[in-house]
Amino acid sequence: MQQKSNIVDIAEKSGFSITTVSRVLNGKADKYRISKATQQKIKSTAEELNYVPNEFARNLRTGRSKTIALIVPSLKNPFFAEMASFINLEARKYDYITLIGDSDDDINIEKEEIIQLSSRNIDGMIIVPCGEEWEHLLKKREEGLPLICVDRYFEDLDLSFVSSNNYDGAYSASKYLIEQGHRTVACIQGVKYSTPNRQRVKGFEDAMADFGITSYTVSGDAFCEQNGYLETKLLLQQKIRPTAIFAFSNTIAMGCLKALKEEKVKIPEDISLITFDDNPYLNYIEPPLTCISQPVEDICKIAVKILFSGIVDNDKTIKRVLLKTKLKVKESVKSIPALS
Repeated sequence: MQQKSNIVDIAEKSGFSITTVSRVLNGKADKYRISKATQQKIKSTAEELNYVPNEFARNLRTGRSKTIALIVPSLKNPFFAEMASFINLEARKYDYITLIGDSDDDINIEKEEIIQLSSRNIDGMIIVPCGEEWEHLLKKREEGLPLICVDRYFEDLDLSFVSSNNYDGAYSASKYLIEQGHRTVACIQGVKYSTPNRQRVKGFEDAMADFGITSYTVSGDAFCEQNGYLETKLLLQQKIRPTAIFAFSNTIAMGCLKALKEEKVKIPEDISLITFDDNPYLNYIEPPLTCISQPVEDICKIAVKILFSGIVDNDKTIKRVLLKTKLKVKESVKSIPALS
């Protein structure tokens, strides 16, 4: 096994002192007025010797690990996978790496992930909380760890969060279905106690009430394909089938599509389908699904910016940010003519 080179090796080969080599490799050359030629010679030697900085030693000096943690409920869900990708990209701009944990929507796993990731001396944490419990999150913040919730959050808690305006998004989707003539609508929800789900149910039910519609249902209990599949199967057994289904996530919508296909129910001819969340693959489904698009990239950028204001500037102020959603009309909702 090839032995790792260090600054002593670089000093010996380049002919410069260990102090000069250290200053160049730690980005302090200009501060100590080290010439460009000397800098280039040292960097070339370091590259030739395949020198890799000892981050652990550097962390001991700076007191920072240059690492943040991200915990999501499921990396199998395209929404959270996309979120993880954006957050990792943004963290790199600060020269940080991201350790990613998957709680599998289980509060006990979430707590264990927090313990394990915190033991790696992380500088901050972004989390999509999976349960109703929040004490363990507030404790980490009180211990001095910069922490922010994304997507799911706690409305009345002293924890910063960035999310979408789920109420407005659900209301606009429901209003669109009503405007297209739908009067019997089924809503398939996700995790019941999560803030986004509760806000979406409220938006859906308020829209129905505002237009005087009472023939609607709310069912389901998880943001997963199986939930969408099982609930759609049950809906199709009803004597009066809904004319439209509102799926509260793209994963739920995937389950709906499978069930509808098995029962030979055509979209939108027989039943219309609208979903919360957007993803490029929705455009390749036949027909492309009308959806409520969340500004995932903006959510991630703002969350990372808030997190690093805590890490770099020790900003402890609580920030609560809700971003606007957008209705994207495609081809999965049928217009039903009003009865004369």
